[in-house]
Amino acid sequence: MANQLTNIDRRNFLRLTGITGAGLVLGLSAHADGAATVENLAAAGESFELTPYVVIEKSGQITIFNTKPEIGQGTFQSIPALIAEELEVSLDKVVIQHTGGEKKFGGAQFSGGSASVRTSYTSLRKVGASAREMLITAAATQWNVPVSECYASDAKVFHKPSGKSLGYGELAEAAAKVEVPKEPRLKDPKDFTILGKSTPRPDVPLKVNGTAQFGIDVSVPGMVYASIERCPVLGSKLVSYDDSAAKKVKGVVAVEKCERIHGVYRSEGVAVIAETYWAALQGRKALKVTWDHQGNDKFNSKTYEQSLRDASKQEGAVEHSQGDFDKTFAEAPVKLEAFYETPIVSHSPIEPMNCVASWKDGSLEIWTSTQVPGRIMDEFTKTYDVAPEKLKIHVMFNGGGFGRRLYPDYVHEAVQLTKKIGRPVKSIWTREDDTRMGPFRPMTFSAMKGALSADGKAIAFQHKVISPTLDMRKDYDKTKADRTMTEGISEQKYEIANMKNLYVHHYLHLPLAAWRAVTSTTLAFSHECFIDEMAVKAKKDPMAFRLGMLTKESDTKNVLNKLKEVSNWDKPLPAGWGRGVAQYEFFAGLGGFVVEVSKKGTGIKIEKVYAVIDLGTVVNPDTVEAQVQGAAVMALTAAVKSGITFENGQTVQSNYHNNQLVRINEMPKVEVHILANGGPRIKGVGEPGLPPFAPALCNAIYAATGKRIRRLPFDINKIV
Repeated sequence: MANQLTNIDRRNFLRLTGITGAGLVLGLSAHADGAATVENLAAAGESFELTPYVVIEKSGQITIFNTKPEIGQGTFQSIPALIAEELEVSLDKVVIQHTGGEKKFGGAQFSGGSASVRTSYTSLRKVGASAREMLITAAATQWNVPVSECYASDAKVFHKPSGKSLGYGELAEAAAKVEVPKEPRLKDPKDFTILGKSTPRPDVPLKVNGTAQFGIDVSVPGMVYASIERCPVLGSKLVSYDDSAAKKVKGVVAVEKCERIHGVYRSEGVAVIAETYWAALQGRKALKVTWDHQGNDKFNSKTYEQSLRDASKQEGAVEHSQGDFDKTFAEAPVKLEAFYETPIVSHSPIEPMNCVASWKDGSLEIWTSTQVPGRIMDEFTKTYDVAPEKLKIHVMFNGGGFGRRLYPDYVHEAVQLTKKIGRPVKSIWTREDDTRMGPFRPMTFSAMKGALSADGKAIAFQHKVISPTLDMRKDYDKTKADRTMTEGISEQKYEIANMKNLYVHHYLHLPLAAWRAVTSTTLAFSHECFIDEMAVKAKKDPMAFRLGMLTKESDTKNVLNKLKEVSNWDKPLPAGWGRGVAQYEFFAGLGGFVVEVSKKGTGIKIEKVYAVIDLGTVVNPDTVEAQVQGAAVMALTAAVKSGITFENGQTVQSNYHNNQLVRINEMPKVEVHILANGGPRIKGVGEPGLPPFAPALCNAIYAATGKRIRRLPFDINKIV
């Protein structure tokens, strides 16, 4: 059943359960103290506002609801697996359904921040365990035998002495009347049959055979298409437009204005709406639009880069301080400084932004690929004055997100247009729209200072971040340190007594957004490369230098020791080779790399990559390996490909031909090692594998060539 993504009308689902035969509905209730408890929802009717994650019907069908949109990271398997493991049912016997922001499923309906498993691991296991115990109790009562003589397996409850059994469907109605256990007994990890195993993902067959429905696949009766002209000079205002030629294109039915809403960044565009997408696109090309650039047509990357360098001379706001950095640095026998630069980059998921929206009789229905159905529900009910029960969101599979689909600006456009014309509208961004319009990962520069004792020990450290903010608001206070933009720089476990980390805000008018691993993608590069510079200055091995600053036990120390082991760090490399290491810990988790490179003409070749990710607990090792390898691909792309640049206020890059991705023949083998010791802290997977890659690569390049890279991107074929 997991190989079919069924359409369940959730608005009527619970109203109809008494008729259709749903016997047991379990979910989580969030209490005022923040604790989540498992609740029996079957008797609550339509009025409850809880979280029905698992539904067992009298027919035997089991439905598990996934609140974490599938964007390629594996939540279509990992989230239901948490329940299925404890419920004693295999995923091939379960129908998996995405939620759509409904209030009864709670506020955590999103995929981002590598939070899906790490925030759901225990609570969802309790849902499955509670259902299992209630089903066992129902069976024992029916057989008039002790509960201790019964056990669950393969969606049935068995009586050990007699061997008789009852299916979950047969027990569901009776189980719904059993008191929900306050603390259900969770399985011992040694008894797991799903968690921790390399389990096939149920979404993969759907994607291989073409039955998986992505947002761009959606078609509804009466639907028309929209293609939207936006000013190529970002930050401009719409003055006027002539649509006479556009309306002459066969199939064009309307031309309407719409507003792109991205936080404080708002701009108008002109949408051509037609019976076919081709007609909409041709009509868009025929538009004549007048824009007021408001001076933004003078913006270019080189000038802004220099302004960041100039801004670095400001003291900045203190993000973290310990010891006495200023005095120690001033009096240190050995001191060093360096400046690191990272570019603007585009998210560029393979599936461009798209949305189908339908407004009818005060009700709004949305079909889209999104990472944030909960946000859409909260935001759109207010923005468009629609009652929650009249807003229905169909969450489709996402053809990549990387943070881009955390922002529903493209959904706003489709909703505005359907309200204006009274027909379902499918808005599709072109690849060029995706590349040129943003939102972008911002340019981020780092000014570094460090000091060593006479015997080569790190005694002072400073990381000053100079950047715009991802969290621009009307009340933004640039005199305070923005911890979103200094992510992780003060959380590294290196034991350095004197530290003062700083933040300098520098405004940028472009729409900005979190990229995969947010700000750690840029800061880890400067942070870990500078640690390497300190090691070289101290005349110490980079791995030994790091471990020398980790006298206390920590996950960071474990990661570095594992990297040292798996990479055979102390084994000499061939002449012309170099080896580099980096790690980074931030809110999403902890990962590290060792990269080996060799000289190749004027450039270098990446020979081998060793990755270690620390998880505490792992759900699916195959998914973890794929996520770390994918993170390395993105990190390498951001390090050696063009990035996004601006001239005359416009994005220079437009598509994959000049906003390149790493190709298969450019990608080295990435050997992934997972640390999963069963510890209490469960960490994320999707992002921690990205930040340490670029610094490990650049540190390896220095080891091989003596060339220190402090600016990304760089040409891997022209190092020396």
